[in-house]
Amino acid sequence: MPTITEDCIDGFQQYYARPPERPKKKSFKQMIYDSDDNSYFGRTIESWAKIGIFYVAFYGVLAALVAICMWAFFQTLDPRIPKWKLDRSIIGTNPGLGFRPLPPVDNVESTLIWYKGTQHENYKHWTDSLDDFLAVYKVPGLTPGRGQNIYNCDYNQPPPKGQVCDVDIKSWSPCTKENNYNYHKSSPCIFLKLNKIYGWIPEYYNTSKDLPANMPSKLKDYIKIVETTESHKLNTIWVTCEGENPADQENIGPVAYLPVQGFPGYFYPYQNSEGYLSPLVAVHFERPKRGIIINVECKAWARNIIHDRKERIGSVHYELLID
Repeated sequence: MPTITEDCIDGFQQYYARPPERPKKKSFKQMIYDSDDNSYFGRTIESWAKIGIFYVAFYGVLAALVAICMWAFFQTLDPRIPKWKLDRSIIGTNPGLGFRPLPPVDNVESTLIWYKGTQHENYKHWTDSLDDFLAVYKVPGLTPGRGQNIYNCDYNQPPPKGQVCDVDIKSWSPCTKENNYNYHKSSPCIFLKLNKIYGWIPEYYNTSKDLPANMPSKLKDYIKIVETTESHKLNTIWVTCEGENPADQENIGPVAYLPVQGFPGYFYPYQNSEGYLSPLVAVHFERPKRGIIINVECKAWARNIIHDRKERIGSVHYELLID
């Protein structure tokens, strides 16, 4: 009769005994499905069903919690009004100035507008770029919500609530598509726009008595003329484009602004109205000197616009080179 010790040894040997050898093909099939206990990958159908129900419930509850949190978050936001405005926003209260056309995308860091006025294929990039940029101003349907709410604004006729001012660029000759924006005559047009800041209200230089000392004398004289002849147009964000250096100022030649020398005040404040388009100023360089790079700096003028050439706020820099 076996002793207790022998029984323990026999049980230990049976428990840790090597399983019977099976062919690899049969062993792989048995790993997938074992007919002895009707299991798949070591688990019965009931076991897999319980695991599936658990994970479906777990991820369902998790998705519901995320959806509730997102719903609650979006209830605090307005699709048209930013939560943080002006001084509390990242953008701040000092709008930047932008220009069009831009250089090709493969030279995105450049600000040089360079072409040969006598070669259509050479200046085609610049005119095509302006065509694309100005398309939304010519075709109302390209801007969501723009159409029936367009209003013919004027200084004494601001837009009613829910309507936006029209920007009629078709009459800005010679800065029109039909005239190749005058690039073919080596006297190109550059378009300027002021960056949008929600709720920002410009403080105008609407009197000639306290104009800043660094304001160009030509603009001071122009403001005096407007003050005398059309004082209702003084609520304007004025614009100037000049050569950055003395040599550039000699080479830049006469400069004209269309339709006026600035952005009319009735476009402000910007309130993200449906179909709104920023006002534009077309800067026509009438006789720039050819064959030399001309550094140009354009500035927007209002009491609450600060100019910082290093930070590129309130102004914009670009170069002209016409061969």
